[in-house]
Amino acid sequence: MRSPILAVLVSLSLSAVAFGQEEEAEEGGQAQAVDVSRLPFTPDSIKMVIGEAQPRIQSCYEQMLSDRDKNLEGKLLTTFTITSEGTVKKAKVDRRGSTLKDPKLHQCVALVLDGLIFPKPPNGKSYPVEFPFNFKAIK
Repeated sequence: MRSPILAVLVSLSLSAVAFGQEEEAEEGGQAQAVDVSRLPFTPDSIKMVIGEAQPRIQSCYEQMLSDRDKNLEGKLLTTFTITSEGTVKKAKVDRRGSTLKDPKLHQCVALVLDGLIFPKPPNGKSYPVEFPFNFKAIK
């Protein structure tokens, strides 16, 4: 019998943002609690929106752990584009920049990111974002 594992999303940090409404995420899950219409388009507001999605990202990791016999920990480097409307386009995990190689985990995280809504960039342009997630399982 496997012992219970507490999965921890170790850090949530914005590594690179190239500058740049409260809605329900279509496939990614729940509605956002952050009112992005009141936020400026800054690295901090992007971190805030992603931080709001942290429990759903964590669930993706915990699901991966439940399918494994051994604990895996590591980094996922995600990339996506914030459109001029504040929606997410082309969310994916950069496999070369990631140490966790589970395709289901990658798909789950990308799905969560796809459902996020960010503040609209002030200049009407789209902005690429790289965002790393570091995961560690604690017994």
